[in-house]
Amino acid sequence: MDVHEQLCYTDAYARRVEARVASVDDSGEAPLVVLDRTVFYPGGGGQPSDRGLLLRASDGRSWTVRAARKAGGDIVHELEPADGGPPERDDVLTVDLDWDRRFALMRTHTALHALCGVVWRDYGALVTGGNMEPGAGRMDFEFERMSGDLVDAIEATVNAELAAHRDVRVDVLPREQAFAIPDLIRTKINLLPEGISEIRTIEIVGLDLQADGGTHVANTSEVGGIRVTGYESKGRINKRIRLELVDPVG
Repeated sequence: MDVHEQLCYTDAYARRVEARVASVDDSGEAPLVVLDRTVFYPGGGGQPSDRGLLLRASDGRSWTVRAARKAGGDIVHELEPADGGPPERDDVLTVDLDWDRRFALMRTHTALHALCGVVWRDYGALVTGGNMEPGAGRMDFEFERMSGDLVDAIEATVNAELAAHRDVRVDVLPREQAFAIPDLIRTKINLLPEGISEIRTIEIVGLDLQADGGTHVANTSEVGGIRVTGYESKGRINKRIRLELVDPVG
């Protein structure tokens, strides 16, 4: 089986690439297209999939990619139905991300990892869930009690860590090496599939190291700051913290 290049995992800043159509499924409501290379992130770990365009230079046609997802190891692009049908197998296309949306998600995802790192380091609380949209997100933690003063302290500490210009590193480790790292799995339940031989990790240097498949900025200075917009109880020990990004610094 051909291995198609999935640049989102190796270069989060790649926003446009030339690609060839490997397959087209036009049997459903939305055409599904697999490319031999793509910059689209397929969603996962609470991060939504990318959106954008496919463009065919030969005749100037374009198609809107409204979602992407993993299927059988491939990244499948779900297109908005369009007059004239979808692109054809072996078409050469330009794959173009909605970059503003992707970069907002990268900033948000890194901010959530900084939040997770602070809460784990300072309070020892595991993550029980999380989700995000461009510019805002939430995480659930195992806290028995939460107060406005505690949340204010967490917000201030997260902002200090983001302002410290910490590098954010991506690595792929053999499974045994990865699982030898203490606290690599920060969630209450290990969500990694059984049998995978390599684990992708995201490290905010000096603060946080976790298994993660999403896209991130290269340095915390690109996040700017965060504002905690609310907190709530989701059960006896589950507490939710909501945050939003504020404008980048500098």
